[in-house]
This record gives sequence, C-alpha cells and structure tokens, in this order.
Amino acid sequence: MAHHFFAYMAHMKHIKRWSMRRNTHDENVQEHSLQVVMIAHALAVIAEEKFSKKPDMEKVLLTAAYHEAPEVITGDLATPIKYFNPRIRDAFKNIERIAGEKLITYLPDYMVKHFESIIFPDEESYEWRLVKAADRISAYAKCLEEEASGNREFSTAKETILRQINEMNMPEAEVFMAEFAPSFGFALDALN
Repeated sequence: MAHHFFAYMAHMKHIKRWSMRRNTHDENVQEHSLQVVMIAHALAVIAEEKFSKKPDMEKVLLTAAYHEAPEVITGDLATPIKYFNPRIRDAFKNIERIAGEKLITYLPDYMVKHFESIIFPDEESYEWRLVKAADRISAYAKCLEEEASGNREFSTAKETILRQINEMNMPEAEVFMAEFAPSFGFALDALN
C-alpha cells in the first residue's frame, strides 16, 4: 500500500510565505522550516551552554522540521488575517488541527505514534517555546533581508515581530538576537 505523507511533505516547497507583501525573494515553507530547524538548534544549544537548561534536542529539531506541516493542506494564511480576531484565530487553529489529523492518516500504522507528538506538539512544553521563538526569529530575519534589499514593505512586520520576540522573555532568544540576528541584514561579501 502506498502512503502519501512524505509526498505531501515534499509539497512544502510549493507553499509561498508572506503572500500579502511584495518580496524581493519569495520564501517557501520548506526553506523556512529548515531555517527554523537551524535556529531552534542554536537556541537549544544556547539554553544548554549558557543557561544550564536541558531541552530534548530530538524533540526540538523534529518539531521545528514539521511545525508548518499542516500548511501543505491549508496553505499559509497570512498573519494579519489569521490573528484578525479571536474567532478567526481559533477557527484557523481548528482547521490546522484537522489538516494535521488528515496528514497522520497518510502514515502506516507503525509510524503514527512517532509522528503524533511532532504534528501535535505539547504547546506548553519548553521545546515548543524554543521552536516558536525560532519561528519568529526566522520571520525577523526575513524582514531584515528584505529591508537590506531595499524593500520597505517589511518594516512594520519587523517591528511587530521584534516586539513579539522580546515579549517571549526567553534569554536564549535574546542571546541569539544579539549575537546572530544583525548579520541577516548584511550582504554576503560584508560577512567576511
């Protein structure tokens, strides 16, 4: 029997992000997810090395890799729409839940238990907070890159996302923002 889960995941590269803004470089969900994995890993390392915390690294990385998985069914709903009001936010969370449930059916039975906690992470867990911080930092990096390309379309988003990162009160994110985030606004040759 053929199982379609990974064929669906392969379609992440076709889901465009930031659809309500003019982009100098279109970003898709697959490349965004890889960046979130890398940043979440860095946040977990910072947490361990600087703050003596012990995040479950496997959970952080896998959750980051699949954090946008339902979007292969729902598409990427722009943040201003998704959070326009609580009813829309709650309805979309329910839609994402249904999409995740459908995705799980595309796995063979012996794999389901390994993917349920990734597709439906514990949103109260420390690992999920690291992934959410990484997700926001990735969005902030996109804003810096767009501004560096002369695109002012992302200026308000940049300020909003920066405020959201600060409101998370995560020292791991503060370290990343101080030590790594400014570089996202530089051209490649300026990094040397």
